[in-house]
Amino acid sequence: MTPAGKPARANAPFENAETITSRDNRWLKSFRAALRAGEPLEKGLVGVEGARLVEEALRSGARVEAVLVSAAGERYLARLAPWLDPQVRVLRTSDRLFAGVADTQTPQGVAALVHPRAAAFDDLVRGLPLVVVLVGVQDPGNVGTILRAAEAFAASGAATCAYGTTGTANPLGPKALRASAGSALRLPVVHGVAVTILLAQLRMAGVKLYAACPERAGAVAAGPPAVFPWEADLRGPAALLVGNEGAGLPAEVERSADARVRIPLAAAVESLNAAVAASVLLYEAARQRGEGM
Repeated sequence: MTPAGKPARANAPFENAETITSRDNRWLKSFRAALRAGEPLEKGLVGVEGARLVEEALRSGARVEAVLVSAAGERYLARLAPWLDPQVRVLRTSDRLFAGVADTQTPQGVAALVHPRAAAFDDLVRGLPLVVVLVGVQDPGNVGTILRAAEAFAASGAATCAYGTTGTANPLGPKALRASAGSALRLPVVHGVAVTILLAQLRMAGVKLYAACPERAGAVAAGPPAVFPWEADLRGPAALLVGNEGAGLPAEVERSADARVRIPLAAAVESLNAAVAASVLLYEAARQRGEGM
């Protein structure tokens, strides 16, 4: 069945698709750069690989520039057809040439170049804000997992920040996109904002700041009080600050928070993975807000 409001392409919708036979083709070069470099192309295009992610990209409303399929990947075209706008360029190539541009070891044979929707600070604080702020989270798998949890637990948006020389992985990079299962394309995400500026903006918007910290971490000098997740009042406008996998949040960022939030752990466990900790806090915020629970 064709989704409501989406034009169905003809029964043989891809018969006019361009066939690519040379590895030097400009489209293949663009797909190779977008899928393997992990950074957007000059036009802001990002690469999305795999049948599920391409479908999520098409369904997200983001503008899709082109879809590339290999001989093996053509079996997914019927699945994608209801969501493909007639203006989207469809490209065919061989399994061998597709493998040369893919970022995965066992490619499914389908990829897309996508213009992700831009997000601004105002998008993060619409309605009752619940913002997750990633400060120096370097593992793209963690970044993607946090964004997936943020969407699942009804966060209003996310921001990725650097602190000093420690940056946060690009949420639209191939590995982060896969870990997010498409959430990075749907959730408002502001990428690369300076953490000091973002925190000041959140305060001006009336958003309380909660810094995630290791359960056994010593108190930061002149820092805010430490509370358990259920003691933090997450029913109002709130931002959850999540730090680097090894070093955690910078002391300056912790000191700027309204409270430090500690997740109690069993005796043998020193700390949680950054994505797990963020997911626990996001769940607690959703629980307090009654989001589907």
